[in-house]
Amino acid sequence: MTPTDVQFAGSIPDRYDRYLVPMFFAPYAEDLARRARRLGARRVLEIAAGTGVVTAALLDAIPDAEVEATDLNDEMLTRASARVADRRVRWSRADALRLPFDLGRFDLVACQFGAMFFPDRVAAFREARRVLAPGGAYVLSVWDGLARNDVARIVSDALTALFPHDPPLFMARTPHGHGDPAALERELRASGFGRVEHEVVALRSQAASARDAALGLCEGTPLRHEILTRGPGRLADAVEAATRALRAELGEGAIDAEMCAFVFTAR
Repeated sequence: MTPTDVQFAGSIPDRYDRYLVPMFFAPYAEDLARRARRLGARRVLEIAAGTGVVTAALLDAIPDAEVEATDLNDEMLTRASARVADRRVRWSRADALRLPFDLGRFDLVACQFGAMFFPDRVAAFREARRVLAPGGAYVLSVWDGLARNDVARIVSDALTALFPHDPPLFMARTPHGHGDPAALERELRASGFGRVEHEVVALRSQAASARDAALGLCEGTPLRHEILTRGPGRLADAVEAATRALRAELGEGAIDAEMCAFVFTAR
């Protein structure tokens, strides 16, 4: 992971929320919220809340929930708090490796697609366990590799072809670079969780157009930082190359493609 891999700032939160949330994150947010409801969660800590898609799903699924929604990036939280105006949620900036909460405060810790960005996952998982009450659960999701996530794979391949001597590797390195459930289970157990289960959850990614998908990945993630270092005008070139590749493989109309993640429940 590079220092820019965790920087969701500038225009990235807008592109992320506009294009990536409906395409990738909303279906998994609904899945996570259903799990939280089945677990009987009421006092919820959300880590890496992003622009609030999971937060909103949790509030819809659990009417009497109280949610502490946190993220490392202030600009993501600003957008999230504007999107989800509800007295049951409190927004705050927090580092997953140093959570500013008391021992045993929550009965659920939720983290959707954030663990891939932790510089020390065992330390972050240990913090999640520390703030859980006895009997509480930690529910987190991570993406499977590029081979099982069509849109990300196609865009990554297109950028490798566009920049063959110095390809931007953010997608393979960070979001889709940790799809080893056995390794994650070992890390969760090493952090003190005794019962760890995971499921493979395959859903469909949908977008209005190939260009929307290309804009989301090239401009709505820290991949943007890598592309911009290739020179002036290269961001537009990357979006066009990604759009052409998506159309070639998935068709000219709306996007409907495979996506796959692992969802863990640890106690």
